[in-house]
Amino acid sequence: MCRNIKTLFNFEPTATDDEIYAASLQYVRKVSGFNKPSKVNEESFHKAVEEVSIITRNLLNSLQTSAEPRDREIEAEQARARNAKRFGTGQISSIK
Repeated sequence: MCRNIKTLFNFEPTATDDEIYAASLQYVRKVSGFNKPSKVNEESFHKAVEEVSIITRNLLNSLQTSAEPRDREIEAEQARARNAKRFGTGQISSIK
């Protein structure tokens, strides 16, 4: 699950709330062991995701670097190239 969490710091444009929420959801899923919580745990699960999202946004806003921001499109293209080399071009869509 957590391998899907992407680096969110030092990108231009900055990380969106949706990206932060998705990373927070993956984190809470990993820690709790639930992909989808039961009804009895649903409120606690969603509260944890919201709290992790807030903390993550605060962290990203407080971090500093002298490095130039990375471009999302360039990083995505490099990831596609790595995947094509690793898995072959025709196999990427069939892997989940």
